[in-house]
Amino acid sequence: MIHPFDRAIALTALDTDHFSGATSPDYANMVGPFGGITAATLLQAALLHPARLGDPVALTVNFAGPIADGPFIVQARGVRTNRSTQHWMIELVQGEQVGATATAVFAVRRSTWSAQDADPPPQMPPADSLPRFSPALRITWAKRYDMRFAEGEVPSTFDGAEQPHARSRLWVRDEPPRPLDFASLTAICDSFFPRIFIKRRSAAPIGTVSLTLYFHADAAALAAQGAAPVIGTARATRYHNGYFDQSAEIWTGNGLCLANSHQLVYYRE
Repeated sequence: MIHPFDRAIALTALDTDHFSGATSPDYANMVGPFGGITAATLLQAALLHPARLGDPVALTVNFAGPIADGPFIVQARGVRTNRSTQHWMIELVQGEQVGATATAVFAVRRSTWSAQDADPPPQMPPADSLPRFSPALRITWAKRYDMRFAEGEVPSTFDGAEQPHARSRLWVRDEPPRPLDFASLTAICDSFFPRIFIKRRSAAPIGTVSLTLYFHADAAALAAQGAAPVIGTARATRYHNGYFDQSAEIWTGNGLCLANSHQLVYYRE
């Protein structure tokens, strides 16, 4: 049986650079599709391209406008290939409208000195000791993830009681379980709820404007992770005149940083 995630990012090659796809009801958001599934679909076009070199190390997605339910076309175009790096321009189009654009950098990683300089991930209780988060009915995409919060869960009641911070710590994996790969890691990096929901405990209209991911794992590290849950952390820096930032990190249970992400989010009161 095809996993819902694989069904959602499925693309059919029309020619070398163009692919057809369609939105999936399994990853519907309050308006249009979940941004993480859109980002994963754009990356998938480059991953499937016959000229692809290496694995992704960076991805930036700019959400140009609402994506409607239904079919779309993705163009993935390699703009430069060097000895070990490759640069991509990717675009999702519906009719005459551009829904999202992306740039990606792929690379062939060479065995060399490596170290991890980040603060270690937070101490977490075992995943199975925490209750599974139950999302609101309108947030369909969240049902495709098993989330178990140690801190910073989206409140069940929006009472407007502003909080001192909007940090979250949780275990997360695909639901049903699915081995981690670059596409699913991309979507998981965007699976954190908007920080403003937690900071203000109110449901402001929001939308991600730009999302950037940095992949620190290679294919071997993702294969070793398999379908086990990862640790996710998220926070914000400032909310100001209609926009706020959101930063996140994804870790293995034994403390290896797989990816981190940064995004800019529009909000309206």
